[in-house]
Amino acid sequence: MATDVEIAQQFTPKPITEVTKMLNISADDVNPYGRDIAKIALKALSKPQTRKGRLILVSATTPTPSGEGKTTTTIGLGQAFTQLNESVCLALREPSLGPCLGMKGGATGGGYSQIMPADRINLHFTGDFHAITSANNLLSAAIDNHIYQGNDLSIDPRQIVWRRVMDMNDRSLRKIVLGLGGKMQGIPREGGFDITAASEVMAMLCLACDAKDLKQRLDRTLIGYTYDGEPIVAKQLKITGAMMALLRDALEPNLVQSFEGTPAFVHGGPFANIAHGCNSIIATKMAMHHADWAITEAGFGFDLGAEKFFDIKCRIADIDPDVVVLVTTVRALKMHGGNHQDNLVAQDLEAVRRGLANLDKHIESVALFNKHAVVALNRFTTDTDAEINLIRQRCIELGVSFAETRHHAEGGKGAIELAKVVMAAVDKSKAFIPLYQLEESVLEKVRVVSRAMYGADDVAFSKQAAKDLKNVEQLGLTHLPICIAKAPSSLSDDPLLHGRPRDFEVTVSSIQINAGAGFLVILTGNIMRMPGLPKHPSANNIELLDNGVITGLE
Repeated sequence: MATDVEIAQQFTPKPITEVTKMLNISADDVNPYGRDIAKIALKALSKPQTRKGRLILVSATTPTPSGEGKTTTTIGLGQAFTQLNESVCLALREPSLGPCLGMKGGATGGGYSQIMPADRINLHFTGDFHAITSANNLLSAAIDNHIYQGNDLSIDPRQIVWRRVMDMNDRSLRKIVLGLGGKMQGIPREGGFDITAASEVMAMLCLACDAKDLKQRLDRTLIGYTYDGEPIVAKQLKITGAMMALLRDALEPNLVQSFEGTPAFVHGGPFANIAHGCNSIIATKMAMHHADWAITEAGFGFDLGAEKFFDIKCRIADIDPDVVVLVTTVRALKMHGGNHQDNLVAQDLEAVRRGLANLDKHIESVALFNKHAVVALNRFTTDTDAEINLIRQRCIELGVSFAETRHHAEGGKGAIELAKVVMAAVDKSKAFIPLYQLEESVLEKVRVVSRAMYGADDVAFSKQAAKDLKNVEQLGLTHLPICIAKAPSSLSDDPLLHGRPRDFEVTVSSIQINAGAGFLVILTGNIMRMPGLPKHPSANNIELLDNGVITGLE
């Protein structure tokens, strides 16, 4: 089969104006970025909604290191709806440049189920990540400048919690010392960089419903403490107006199309292990506003991205998916059945059978939110019918829907079975039920999610986490929803435990207050907010050819 880049070169884009007409978006609300990308004005949401706006959430079982094709499945499903002459629109996250050039590679789907133009989307796109980086670092610069210029707010340099960001994997910047070089270079202090996808500005933009909402979130962002331990928020530095100016265009969602011309909003990109892992509320609502079927996804497995989709995003946006698609693969179930990740190709029915426990748990988790699961088996060429039949039979036993997909090789045609199964399943779900109530204690919220989503017996707080919790209580922020940061490769907080772990505790190492975004980040294990490059990064394979084509970005 041709590579993703070779397939992308076969793509003939529709003019973006044709794509906007498919969604009945007024020309007055379209700001073209070239021939095949546009930003859509927020005022388009204020116009009467003429579409049904049914929402499909795509999630997955616990993934292997290379992923199970969740984004590719989302795109293929959207293309299948288009082939069935249904009104449909996708809502996806923007790729982060760091992982694209690091270990993961591009994040625009694959094969004949890609969003286009893949190279532009994977690299600079419309500059949203640059705007978020700039706004984040403007606040960082303002903090250090305020201290240098006399420190009227009595900011304690030892208690600054706001960090700089950049959209690149660079482990050497995780912890740094600022202000060296003498009196004129600032006040020396410890600091560091996170990747842009981990910036709270990214989370705020993705959870904001409009510009006014975003401004309020920026204003209340906690940036540090005074020498007396009092909190300092961004509004006190009188800088959030300038941050809003930098974010003006980034707040508008980006419209592109799939390989087969299906409309797709691609907007925002918070990580799912350290943030809430969903595209912007604005993009999701825009897709629902302009199509009968809106298809979106949440990062990593259901236990991470989808839980946060329901308990954070759905609460804030007042949305409710009609059905959940749960993507899985034979190779993932083999890994959860005990096989090493280098031994997932040869037929192994016993490994698949053992790995079904992981699928079982995710199906149970979907039901906890009152939703019906549609299991989408993303078929690889090495899969056998016998292996797939094991998974199909388990779904029948559990009373959930099942469909085999071949969208990577066949595009929308390869996901038509899945599309028909999804349409038949939408009436089987009920209104979602959050896992916890906001008025519950932080400890109880963590306990509820850990038991329900991960299968833990209980939770334990480290000394640092207990100290952080006391601070949360003193600041009156216990009412916020929680965003648990943990390894995506396991249902537990131990990344090496595959399958369906049992008899374990989740250990909370610390708590980070994201008052602007409106949630508490509950950190477990060793979660990197600034990834590093692998020994052989994807960037080694990327070339710009004489004809302007970029190769190796897959």
